[in-house]
Amino acid sequence: MTMPKEDTNTMRALQGLESSSSSERLQATLAVGTTPDPRFIDKLIERCAIEPDFYVRDMLTWALTRHSSSMTVPKLIDELRSARAQARSQALHTLSKIGDRQAWPAITQALLTDADDEVARSAWRAAVILVPEGAEPELAGVLATQLGRGERETQLSLSRALIALGTVIMPTLRAAITDPAPLVRQHAIATERLSRDPDAGFEFAIEEAKRIVALGTTSKEG
Repeated sequence: MTMPKEDTNTMRALQGLESSSSSERLQATLAVGTTPDPRFIDKLIERCAIEPDFYVRDMLTWALTRHSSSMTVPKLIDELRSARAQARSQALHTLSKIGDRQAWPAITQALLTDADDEVARSAWRAAVILVPEGAEPELAGVLATQLGRGERETQLSLSRALIALGTVIMPTLRAAITDPAPLVRQHAIATERLSRDPDAGFEFAIEEAKRIVALGTTSKEG
């Protein structure tokens, strides 16, 4: 018995998503996103958790955004409880791209302070997109607990997230600038500098912040 062409194409795409070739997985994901079909949602999310290729992961996210958010968002929220860090980070990334604020309650403090840097960074980006009006100061307070964390890339992600919240971060930053921990003070000062002069660049801001902390002054003028 011959399978209908639609079912044949579906099987081919499903097989392509699991191909050992990243280029074939990319093409299959593109095909799925071009012609959205709810039957693919579970497979796309499953691949997000294990896909090793950055470009394929990005295409998986795009393909998911092409489907109805009423179907994808609940499943992505379920992924946030996964023990696999990549599943959590990719789900957060996809939720930020979908932009449905119904996902906001799922962006918990546990995710914003996740031990895995990629998960935390994805949570910060998602949070500043999904945060409802009026909740920004509380979010800024949680994000500020991560000041001084990680390497430059992680610190820059946090600074960008804080700055994206706008002027509500200033009281929180001013408090962090007097924190006993030098790394927290440096990061807070650099973030404040970057918020005032985005063109200065993070490296310049962090080096200036180091100088200020070393000199023992945290005045606005440095």
